[in-house]
Amino acid sequence: MKKTKLRSDLKSLSRLCHKIARQKGFWDDKRNIGEMLMLIVTEISEAMEAYRKQDKENFNEEIADTFIRLFDLCGGLKIDILKEIEKKMVKNRKRPYKHGKIC
Repeated sequence: MKKTKLRSDLKSLSRLCHKIARQKGFWDDKRNIGEMLMLIVTEISEAMEAYRKQDKENFNEEIADTFIRLFDLCGGLKIDILKEIEKKMVKNRKRPYKHGKIC
């Protein structure tokens, strides 16, 4: 997939997730970003619980919920997530093996 197509797709997903969240009343007032971050953590926790129960369908749904909440956050805060991922990957490529930690 070309970078411009991927950028367009991620922006579209962010806009759409944010639009739906606004339509459902989640952005009526100033959004509490700390609460949003904890809701993202909650989705990950729910995915872990589904994984423990070997409930693949629910696991997949909770992973999707996590991305939806992340894309909503990016859309609401106007974060170009592909640009941020690319910047972070450049940093990560420069890091030592396992970030220099001995495990």
